[in-house]
Amino acid sequence: MNRLLAETLGTYGLVFAGCGAIVIDHATAGSVTHVGVAITFGLVVLAMIHTFGDVSGAHLNPAVTTAFAAAGRFPWRDVPGYVGAQSTGAFLACVTLRVLFPAERGLGATVPTGPDLQSVVLEVVLTFFLMMTVLSVSTGAKEKGITAGIAIASVITLEAMFAGPVSGASMNPARSLAPAIVGGDPAALRSVWIYLVAPLLGALLAVPACRGVRGPGCCDGRCGPAPSPTTT
Repeated sequence: MNRLLAETLGTYGLVFAGCGAIVIDHATAGSVTHVGVAITFGLVVLAMIHTFGDVSGAHLNPAVTTAFAAAGRFPWRDVPGYVGAQSTGAFLACVTLRVLFPAERGLGATVPTGPDLQSVVLEVVLTFFLMMTVLSVSTGAKEKGITAGIAIASVITLEAMFAGPVSGASMNPARSLAPAIVGGDPAALRSVWIYLVAPLLGALLAVPACRGVRGPGCCDGRCGPAPSPTTT
């Protein structure tokens, strides 16, 4: 239960700060800016990894949890509990934002600005490289040390910076599903399937890619020929 609580609180923090930055940017006529939103997502992920990483691994993302299981680094029997906890945290964060900003319709939902296929491909590629980074800096289902959080947060900031205006740079089914449902924006509800399918596909594709790059030991509970011990 402590791991599930950590995933709930960690995902709450991620969605509250990240989607909250988008909501406040809209509510204050762009005072946060797109760059500020991207940095907010990166920083909150960094904070949550170092707050909860030694307890639950700070997956904060159903696609990451599923890919860890596919890589043999996380038991499949624990996947439903983690996904449920992450979804709960995301929904609670969006409910909080709805109470604080009742006039804001979207609540930071991700909506493609171009063709659906464009956003599908973007989300697959973005999540692929995010998961490759996660697999490379983790041991089992937890980060190797202090640099892991920095590496993961940097990738999220970078990808949100350049892809956010097109697809929203979600890379996370829970982060997109919660604001779409709680916000009730018809456009977000119509396109939410993209953010459920594409991140999962991208994360799963990273598993064989990691094996190809790092050898057969990559995804059987460790990554690389000489894994570092987990630092908590």
